[in-house]
Amino acid sequence: MSRPVPVPTPLSRPFWDAAGRGDLVVPCCTSCGLRFFVPEPACPGCMSRDWRYVPSTGRGTVYSVTVVHRAPGPGFDTPFALAVIDLDDGATLLSHVDAGDPDNVVIGMRVRVDFRPYTDEIALPYFVPDTRHERLTTE
Repeated sequence: MSRPVPVPTPLSRPFWDAAGRGDLVVPCCTSCGLRFFVPEPACPGCMSRDWRYVPSTGRGTVYSVTVVHRAPGPGFDTPFALAVIDLDDGATLLSHVDAGDPDNVVIGMRVRVDFRPYTDEIALPYFVPDTRHERLTTE
């Protein structure tokens, strides 16, 4: 049996459409400016229903990570690194991080989004080490 396929809703459709184009977008409240993820009917900061999707650079830092050894359901290959990612432009999200060996993913690691086709309609956002950032900071 294969891994479940995300089913876009009216609230999440713009996220999945952007992912299919290789772009990361996150909800941003037009009232208070908070960027958040996952999309909710109202901003979790001020409860305004006035928000829109905005582009993200897709770069960030691993805030927390765990290595999953027991699959959460059919179709998941284990082990894998599951991390909370603090995006540079404000939102925080939960995602897989592919750094080869899951034990290579550490708190503070710089990462960037990497979209991977899953079906003809769905691309999944993974994160990978941001080697460009490492080169810039070590030169």
